[in-house]
Amino acid sequence: MKILLRFIGKIILWFFILSIGFTILYRFVPVWITPLMVIRMVEQSMDEKREVRFKKDWVSIEDISRHMAQAVVAAEDQKFLDHFGFDTEAIQKAMENNQSGKRIRGGSTISNQTAKNVFLWPARNYLRKGLEAYFTLLIEVIWSKERIMEVYLNVIEMGDGIYGVEAAAQQFYHKPASQLSRGEAAMMAAILPNPLRWSPAKPTGYNYRRQAWILRNMNNLEPVGFGK
Repeated sequence: MKILLRFIGKIILWFFILSIGFTILYRFVPVWITPLMVIRMVEQSMDEKREVRFKKDWVSIEDISRHMAQAVVAAEDQKFLDHFGFDTEAIQKAMENNQSGKRIRGGSTISNQTAKNVFLWPARNYLRKGLEAYFTLLIEVIWSKERIMEVYLNVIEMGDGIYGVEAAAQQFYHKPASQLSRGEAAMMAAILPNPLRWSPAKPTGYNYRRQAWILRNMNNLEPVGFGK
């Protein structure tokens, strides 16, 4: 029993060392690969009808249109600049919706999504959610809000094998992310809930309605202040 407890203790210790170490490292260096990217490439390689696609170009926040940060905040997390990783009001509403049998809502913030995208795998269970909360706290403590936004915009899934706004801007609008207009940024934010189903190149009626809603929110919110 003592040997087992000592072994478990070493695993826990190394988990904290590595998780904190990588979080510090990613404060300064680009995140080139994430667990989701690896999973998607494995899924593609196992499907004979699909080719393995991987398009991702890291760019600094200064090389991303300011409209993009404003759009994702308006669409995904309007309290991003004010909370410490968790929107308690959104979480409470999500719990009420789930308990009443309505469509499940997550109350996830940009910080939550960044922590999940960079360090974890896509799943819905208490272990994953607990780890997501832990890594969210880590990045909120160690990174700045600007760095969280920079990483988020560089690793989010934007299509089949397309990651980050630079690769998406080149793929869908044939221009760098620094030149995205308000409308283009809002449309890219509009497809984020399901980027494998929707595309900025072929928006649906729902995408156009969501784009219009995002544009209104962009006008009503204070400028985020990140980007070119």
